[in-house]
Amino acid sequence: MAAPLSPGAFVRALRREGVSVTEHGGWQTHNRNHKGAWGPVHGVMLHHTAGRDSLAFCRSGHAPLPGPLCTGLLAKDGTLHLIGYGRANHAGNGSAAVLAAVRGERPLPSPGPDAVDGNARFYGFEIENLGDGRDPYPTAQLDAADRLSTAICRAHGWSEASVIGHGEWTRRKVDPSFSMAALRGRVAAGLSSAPSGPAPGRPAPVHEPFPGAAFFEPGRRSALVTAVGRRLVAEGCGRYAVGPGPVWGEADLRSYAAWQRKLGYSGAEADGVPGRASWDRLHVPKL
Repeated sequence: MAAPLSPGAFVRALRREGVSVTEHGGWQTHNRNHKGAWGPVHGVMLHHTAGRDSLAFCRSGHAPLPGPLCTGLLAKDGTLHLIGYGRANHAGNGSAAVLAAVRGERPLPSPGPDAVDGNARFYGFEIENLGDGRDPYPTAQLDAADRLSTAICRAHGWSEASVIGHGEWTRRKVDPSFSMAALRGRVAAGLSSAPSGPAPGRPAPVHEPFPGAAFFEPGRRSALVTAVGRRLVAEGCGRYAVGPGPVWGEADLRSYAAWQRKLGYSGAEADGVPGRASWDRLHVPKL
């Protein structure tokens, strides 16, 4: 439970976490606050748009449901477009039991009757996706969803339990069409370390850029492989009998898979082959 962040503090928190932000004119005062106060706020609610080219629609809405329809729209490339700040028509009415669980940072119950106005209690973000199970969420987009959720939770002192999906709020909805439990796991991992982006006025930490998944072929010899292994050991994910060493092998794959699982990935997404999102969270020092 908290007063909403000021628009300036909100943007600074996002950028400290490494979120790429585009500000659209007048977003700081574009809201539905004339319908009632926004706040105190209790958490972050995520949605999918169920359509494409959604920026104008999310900003303006339509006659039955005027805009803004969210605080920001998260594009496929991972850019967060800020279009409103304050009460937005994104959540609608939802479960009092779910709101109580979010406030108490407890596991979520199944949503009960729609009895509470969520527009007044949550930051809301639309993620551009058809939601049909076939439209992919690019890695950059999911990574940005993790980062923006982490940024707001960090700024308010909330845990990952303060992030929910629209489908967890009301029986009327099913979005977003990805695992919220996995996202909350990644938010928890993000909150356990320092912000991923540079603090205002300070130089960014110097880390190795992602060399691409193809770099990590079996038998690859490089000082970077050793550096990756040392970071995995430091994160409690080392699965080495000896080492780590400079040659990429099975022990490195097992160790990196443990790191991916720590971030909340599972199945084929935790195969031990580095991807950009997990790499950016590992912070391998510049060689």
